[in-house]
Amino acid sequence: MPKQKTIPKNSSRKRLLIVTQKVDMNDPILGFFHRWIVEFAANFERVTVICLQKGEYQLPQHVRVFSLGKETKKSRFRYLINFYSFIFKERDSYDTVFVHMNPIYVILGAPVWKSFGKKIALWYVHKHVDLKLRIAEKFAGLIFTASKESFRLPSQKLRVAGHGIDIGQFAASSVGVQNNTEPNTYRLLSVGRISKTKQVRIMVEAVQKLLEQHCSFALTLVGSGVTTEDKQYENKIKHFVKEAGLDGSVQFAGNISPSAVNTYYRSAQMLINLSETGSMDKAVLEGMLSGLQILTSNEAFKNIVPAQNFISPADVGIEILTKKIQELSQTTVDPDLKKYVMENHNIKNLIPKIASILSEE
Repeated sequence: MPKQKTIPKNSSRKRLLIVTQKVDMNDPILGFFHRWIVEFAANFERVTVICLQKGEYQLPQHVRVFSLGKETKKSRFRYLINFYSFIFKERDSYDTVFVHMNPIYVILGAPVWKSFGKKIALWYVHKHVDLKLRIAEKFAGLIFTASKESFRLPSQKLRVAGHGIDIGQFAASSVGVQNNTEPNTYRLLSVGRISKTKQVRIMVEAVQKLLEQHCSFALTLVGSGVTTEDKQYENKIKHFVKEAGLDGSVQFAGNISPSAVNTYYRSAQMLINLSETGSMDKAVLEGMLSGLQILTSNEAFKNIVPAQNFISPADVGIEILTKKIQELSQTTVDPDLKKYVMENHNIKNLIPKIASILSEE
């Protein structure tokens, strides 16, 4: 597998272990983290990655990737054996541990890491607080998150660092013109997992209502269901679209690799995000950076987007959503939204910030 040969010139002279779910630059959901590893590699003299599953990757020479074996269908017991084997055998290859989004790894690894004097940090972006997170908070020395709404457990260890968006990929110079075969159609976009928590059915029914009012709108759904429940929900929506004759106005694009998703941002005019997760959804930040109009009910963006771009979660419904889409389609995009992302959520700033904190504390 080809690897870049660049060794960081301004290394913090620290060695990092990253524990994450997947290393695969083409994965539609977790592919973005490949770029994070590249940026971490620019700030550490050695990076070791342990992942549950690996696919295609192109990383610098001083980065090594170890998989627990999901891609070869290993058992969960084997995952556990591999995990302890890797963190023990590689103990001289890292000083600090950075666990991405999976508190369980903090719990499993803490006894070993603490016995070897390793520093433990957790990245977590979600409003959900469960027992695993509460226990992991006790073991972790530092916790990083994207916004104060993205971590709901009170902790003196918390550091709000912003998100890590690839500015160069999404800062499009023009919006809504590329790949739009229907220039008179106002194109709506949703990016991310199709699930009840994203309230996709309401988006589809809003489009149906707009068409009944003789308004020219279309919706593209980038992403698909992940869990069995998600897939059942997605199939029900597809059935509804077919029965309602909305095939020409609602497109299911499916899973798209991170490198290709920009095509969809550039062919739309408005991003709709009705997520109930309460965390700072990176799709909204990517939409802002791409210059799209934003319509969201996500609490994390309440004090970031203009009031007209926000729907209270309690008010989300077909009637209000339809009205909001119509209103926003007639207004110009606030240029400060793109500026906000560039200043606060640039991956080029995020990873050095995390690396600096890890080195100091």
